[in-house]
Amino acid sequence: MSRTDGPGRGSFKGTILLGGKTATGIEVPDAVVASLGSGKKPAVKVTIGSHTYRSTVAVMDGKFMLPISAENRTSAGVKAGDVVTVELELDTDPREISIPADFAEALERDAQAQQTFDSLSRSVKQWHVLSIEGAKTDETRQRRIARSISTLHEGKPR
Repeated sequence: MSRTDGPGRGSFKGTILLGGKTATGIEVPDAVVASLGSGKKPAVKVTIGSHTYRSTVAVMDGKFMLPISAENRTSAGVKAGDVVTVELELDTDPREISIPADFAEALERDAQAQQTFDSLSRSVKQWHVLSIEGAKTDETRQRRIARSISTLHEGKPR
C-alpha cells in the first residue's frame, strides 16, 4: 500500500530487505518516487515510526531503493524482515557538513589539502569527518586528522 500526500510527500508500507551482510534497504514504489517530483534520485527526509533521518533514493537493479543504515535501524527500532510504514518528504534543505574545529584548523594550515577537500563531494567530505569523529581517544583522533591531511595534500580523495 502506498499513497501520495501531495507534492513532495508520500508514504508506503514495505519490508526492510537485507542485501549482503550489512547493506539494508527498502524498495520504494514508483508512484511514491514520482509524487516527490524531483527525478529518480530525490533527496528525502525519511520517517519510520518516530525516527526521522535524511537520505537519497537510489536505483538498484532497476528498483527504487532507500538505504537504512544500522544506526538508523537501531534508532527506529527495526531490523531486516520487518514490515514498516515509511513516510517520505522531499528534502530541499542544504546538506551541510559540520567540520570539527581541530580538523578545520589543520585544513587551514595546508592550502593544498584545503583545496582538495573543498573539491570533494559531500559524501567523501563526510567520510573524512566521520572517521575523525569516530575516534575513541584523542591520540587516534589526531592520527586520523594527520592521515586525512596527508592524503588530501597529495590530491587524493581518500
